[in-house]
Amino acid sequence: MKKNKAVAILLCIFLLLAGVTYIDIFGWNAEGDGSASDIKLGLDLAGGVSITYQVVGDETPSATDMADTRAKLQKRVEGYSTEAIVYQEGSDRLNIEIPGVNDANAILQELGRPGSLYFIAQTDPEGNTNYHMQAVQNADGTYGYAYVLDKSIDELLANGSILVQGTDVMDANAGTVQTSMGSEYAVSLTMTEEGRQKFYQATLNAKDKNETLAIYYDGSIISAPNVTSVISDGSAQISPMESYEKAENLASTIRIGGLKLELEELHSKVVGAQLGVDAIDTSLKAALIGLAIVIVFMIAVYRVPGAASVVGLLSYVALVILLLNGFDMTLTLPGIAGIILSIGMAVDANVIIFARIREELGEGRSVKSAIKAGFDKALSAIIDGNITTLIAAAVLLLLGPGSVKGFAQTLALGIVLSMFTSLVVTRYLIQALYALGVKKEKFYGVGKGGKVLKILSKKAVCFGISGVLILGGFVMMGINKASTGDALNYSLDFKGGTATTVTFREAMTLEEATSRVVPYIEEIAGGAVQVQTVQDSSEIIFKTGTLDVDQRESVEKMLADNFGVDAGRIETETISSTISDEMKSDTILAVAVAIVCMLIYIRIRFSDVRFGISSVIALLHDVLVVLAFYAAARVSVSNTFVACMLTIVGYSINATIVIFDRVRENMKGMSHKEDLAEVVDRSITQTMSRSIFTSLTTFIMVAVLYILGVTSIRDFALPLMVGIVCGAYSSIFLAGSLWHLLRVKFAPRKAQEQGKG
Repeated sequence: MKKNKAVAILLCIFLLLAGVTYIDIFGWNAEGDGSASDIKLGLDLAGGVSITYQVVGDETPSATDMADTRAKLQKRVEGYSTEAIVYQEGSDRLNIEIPGVNDANAILQELGRPGSLYFIAQTDPEGNTNYHMQAVQNADGTYGYAYVLDKSIDELLANGSILVQGTDVMDANAGTVQTSMGSEYAVSLTMTEEGRQKFYQATLNAKDKNETLAIYYDGSIISAPNVTSVISDGSAQISPMESYEKAENLASTIRIGGLKLELEELHSKVVGAQLGVDAIDTSLKAALIGLAIVIVFMIAVYRVPGAASVVGLLSYVALVILLLNGFDMTLTLPGIAGIILSIGMAVDANVIIFARIREELGEGRSVKSAIKAGFDKALSAIIDGNITTLIAAAVLLLLGPGSVKGFAQTLALGIVLSMFTSLVVTRYLIQALYALGVKKEKFYGVGKGGKVLKILSKKAVCFGISGVLILGGFVMMGINKASTGDALNYSLDFKGGTATTVTFREAMTLEEATSRVVPYIEEIAGGAVQVQTVQDSSEIIFKTGTLDVDQRESVEKMLADNFGVDAGRIETETISSTISDEMKSDTILAVAVAIVCMLIYIRIRFSDVRFGISSVIALLHDVLVVLAFYAAARVSVSNTFVACMLTIVGYSINATIVIFDRVRENMKGMSHKEDLAEVVDRSITQTMSRSIFTSLTTFIMVAVLYILGVTSIRDFALPLMVGIVCGAYSSIFLAGSLWHLLRVKFAPRKAQEQGKG
């Protein structure tokens, strides 16, 4: 490469980095569009309400009914937030997300469980009154009037007083209408073809009798307008309304009451906005601190290539932020964890390449040829390792719970970008620096051909240690099962119920929370309460049976009145037993599918099923050891459990593949005098620095996240740190030994004929 070209490349890279960073900070226009502040935030970061409904009944609803129900719910929730969305999950579920709202519990109360809507005549066919008006005292002490039913809905349906139901309403919208007195707020109704005739008959009867026509929804009469004319075209207005807000509330209630399907609540979550702000702040601090440590490490260990990788790493971070906006991804708390984790993993490709360059220099190659050979020889290991991790991310996207899909998205995005920055940005930087005169070996480091470690000779000890750890895990699960009824510390996601996470003004011990707070909650919940304190925090988690919205509000009021808790620092989540049972089966399915897919890929790439079998055994070892840690440390098994396990699976097999790729390469140049065990030991030794350094950088990022992160992220980070250490151990001390054992016991025919073991 000529100097002019090198200068042009450096200029382009730094201009690109500066441009992307500018957009990340300030956006691409005056409004700040495309900046980091413009990234769409999930409920756990913005605060708000999420709720999952399931259609009642054994029969699968039609696609048309589901689409109609989704559309009506969407109109209903848009009144709370323009960012609110309703989307279908599976064949019979609808998820609602309303981010950024202040009074989340009030919205959940108003939204409620979609009920039945009826238009009720004031008198029945025999002239008896169906409802009457009575005086009621308002919350502020003033008096008003409300309509009260005199008969049950079943009686009204039987005697013919109900001619029109919610399913007969096609649409309802708030707006204004012109009258002789000027404009006034109103609700416009549009009936279905079938509902048009029904509504005509209902208004005809009411007009003849000079009566009102009550609109009844979910337990009470919400409006009783006078009928001033007979309506035959299926279009009507309810007016006058006190305000546009009143009109919109009535219209949205009519829309949701007109659902064709009966829905029941499976899962709901209310997140205080302040909790989201705290989560963002702590996660950003963790990312910056971890990134700074990794940058110092890379420069100290790898010198000039390390400095080039820092530019690539900064480009990686800037591109991640840019593409989160570009792909319109919703950033969640697990998503931030995925980004932070992928920063640590992003240096993996660089470490593989730089270790290769050092090896080539140690064998006497020139710096120029060593750089080229380093990138070329590292390519297959980088591709194979990252594709297996992508498989884990893809399985999470397809089979993982919705709460960890954000993690899977950012992890997948990070993997692809890390390959680009390592193989393109870092490569061109190093080549440009070389062309500009950075040519001495001391700037790159020369690998020393040290003593080959005899790893395989210690396989009996390593197998024994692993066996003890795994067996100890099963013993702990048995002890836990006998003492608590559960083998693991299952969270709400796996058991169902309501969890209320509260940030108190001052930290409490478990004993203080049990004696001071629990009695109040028990009185409201009407059952036992489990308490969990959070280390180095004033957060406390109270787990109860399922609480309805009224009970949740009572708990919040009690906490505010008795303990001065800010409502913005309370998070409430309710999960039904249906969801929790599915979580268990989905977790097992996701891990199993990921392992099978990885086995198939390895079999195709390595053309030797022994590589695949030994890789899978090694990663199963890691899963079982981490499971043992969950049991022994009583770490909460929550919805991030599946993300943690699949990340460990992808990370572990990535490390193993790097070693197997070197074994495959060394076998091609294997002499007749060299024993197969020596080849495996040499391959492990040659890749040792990669195994240790990549594990170290990833561990650093996760450790900082654990130290600074919020509670839910800590439950994810702690076992993940164990998995990172375990993955490094299994790839170095187990995988190669397992492959050698299988190769000796089930040697290919050609090797048997040559007398090789």
